Amino acid sequence: MSYEQAGRIACEAVRIGAELVRTSTSVEVREKAERDYVTDVDLAVERELSAFLAERTPEHGFLGEEHGYREGAGEQECVWTLDPVDGTSNFARGLPLCAVSLALVRRGEPVVAAIACPFLDLEFSAIAGQGAYGGGERLRASGITDLSRALVSMGDFAAGDGSAEHNQRGLRLVAALADEVERVRMFGSAVLDLAWVASGRTAATVILSNNPWDTAAGVLLAREAGAHVFDASGRPHTADSAETIAVAPGISEDLLALVRRSLLPRGR
Repeated sequence: MSYEQAGRIACEAVRIGAELVRTSTSVEVREKAERDYVTDVDLAVERELSAFLAERTPEHGFLGEEHGYREGAGEQECVWTLDPVDGTSNFARGLPLCAVSLALVRRGEPVVAAIACPFLDLEFSAIAGQGAYGGGERLRASGITDLSRALVSMGDFAAGDGSAEHNQRGLRLVAALADEVERVRMFGSAVLDLAWVASGRTAATVILSNNPWDTAAGVLLAREAGAHVFDASGRPHTADSAETIAVAPGISEDLLALVRRSLLPRGR
């Protein structure tokens, strides 16, 4: 199967998922870990899209946020990676900043991405080497060159075991950003953080985590739009990176220096 064929299937899948989210008439919320929630809609979308993709692409594996790998998927060359509702806390409270996020990951690298935002009437897609698109238009990262004019988003603070130390890093970073950029934002959806960078709406995002279902589709979108994507040390972003940073190329060096000063005072 070509990447183009996989891309069409991915776009169809996220539209199915977005429709399920948009038409849900009731939302049951339960805590799956400390301050980390799942809804019945997350579970329904994951079940539906897992079955859809198994039927359309039986040769590919599947990894979902809620149920992990489908049996045998971890050994397959290509794996669909799904966040059924990225931004669950937003969705559960009626906030529209959420998305169905799907990537095809080949040997650890995203090669196809599709994202649908149920309440924003937005869709994004990308294929490795073929650019990033939103609403049928080619996406380009911002041409900004002045960090002081940059709108920068932060990923969510952590919850659960080990969150205190993680959040102290985040607070240091917020303080450093607040002193040097135009504005700091926290949208509550990693894939939208990355999509906004890809579309030039924001100049950068710094996400202090790298769960594949959260980041795979958005990372490909940002890369294909011309953004630089790396970890806090400046190494190119991979599936093993501890952080996910996407930034307009004109401010990438300045932002990386700021991140390193705030997160890695001894260097790394």
